[in-house]
Amino acid sequence: MKKAFACTQTLDARAAKIMVSHSVDENPPCGRPAIMSDFFISTAYAQTAGGGGGLSSIMSFLPFVAVFAIMYFLLIRPQQQRQKQLRNELKSLRRGDRIVTAGGVVGVVQKSRDDAAEVEVEIAPNVRVLVMRDTISTVLTSTAKPANDAALPKK
Repeated sequence: MKKAFACTQTLDARAAKIMVSHSVDENPPCGRPAIMSDFFISTAYAQTAGGGGGLSSIMSFLPFVAVFAIMYFLLIRPQQQRQKQLRNELKSLRRGDRIVTAGGVVGVVQKSRDDAAEVEVEIAPNVRVLVMRDTISTVLTSTAKPANDAALPKK
């Protein structure tokens, strides 16, 4: 069995001696287990072993890019398409369209102007309210031609 080290030695000298002369069954310096010291030293060597250049750093970012691409195509892009579709439906909102507001009120559009921010909606027979166009969350049915609008007069 080899001689145990004194605790007054410097850290570098102790580390060098542990690497050269320490084994698992010897007495560790200053009462610490030798296995733990060897564990930390091997970690230090693993950290200082230089990388493989620029390719490994690019490969380490590849998973992040892949996760972002998946999130974009599964979540962000479909939501943008739904918003664009709702914007187009709100621009072409006409009399007779059934809508749902952000508060959950279902009604039928009675009066709508393209330049106005408000829409008149009938929520019950003879009950009409003005609703802000931005609070409309869904257009349930949209008719191509409103039912009560007269055709253009023939000349």
